[in-house]
Amino acid sequence: MAGNMNITLKVWRQKNANTKGKLVSYNAKDVSPDMSFLEMIDEVNEVLIKKGDEPIAFDHDCREGICGMCSMVIDGRPHGPKEGITTCQLHMRSFKDGDTITIEPWRAKGFPVLKDLVVDRSAFDRIIQAGGYISVNTGVTIDANAIAISKQDSDKAFDAATCIGCGACVAACKNASAMLFLSAKVSQLSLLPQGHPERKSRVENMLQQMEDEGFGNCSNTGACSVECPKEIGQEHIARLNREFIAAKASSDNV
Repeated sequence: MAGNMNITLKVWRQKNANTKGKLVSYNAKDVSPDMSFLEMIDEVNEVLIKKGDEPIAFDHDCREGICGMCSMVIDGRPHGPKEGITTCQLHMRSFKDGDTITIEPWRAKGFPVLKDLVVDRSAFDRIIQAGGYISVNTGVTIDANAIAISKQDSDKAFDAATCIGCGACVAACKNASAMLFLSAKVSQLSLLPQGHPERKSRVENMLQQMEDEGFGNCSNTGACSVECPKEIGQEHIARLNREFIAAKASSDNV
């Protein structure tokens, strides 16, 4: 069984959005390989606090791969070297004794740095809000079995709904595009009958909001799907494009 490790960290430190940041080196000593990556940072912060230094600011909440808050680029990869996981699910056994690990925040115009590794991801909230509501019957509850949805469509909708909005797709994209995130949200509703009444206005409004937030365009490199912790596929971007083309064709004919 592997013993404990000594690791060198190069962490992006930035006081606030209006100041310049830089990489600062820290030593993480006697690190257990069974620690999660966030637990390792917790221990580094305990040492910093005891010394009277400012701890490293980073986002976290559930630590179960559900909330998507643990957004950081580790050695150039969103959420680190493993695929299909968030940072909180990454363990130190993925590294070796003596390694130097570089930790940075998401890099995108739409995700301004608030402090250290913490970025403002409220742009994603505004994109979802731009999608508006869905038309539902607020009267007597309809039995779920009365709404016919094919197994194939329900599976695809569920796959899209697994998106946790972490922003790894944006961080992985050379254009800082949010198309995978946006496509997951549009695809989820376009596949279900409850989302059909507003499907045309939804895709147009959400795409416009994405552009307004400063995210780039998709150039189909596929990096977003590779780094997505929920492994959401490129087929959702294809569906988004079809939805948008159909919506524009319909608008132009009005």
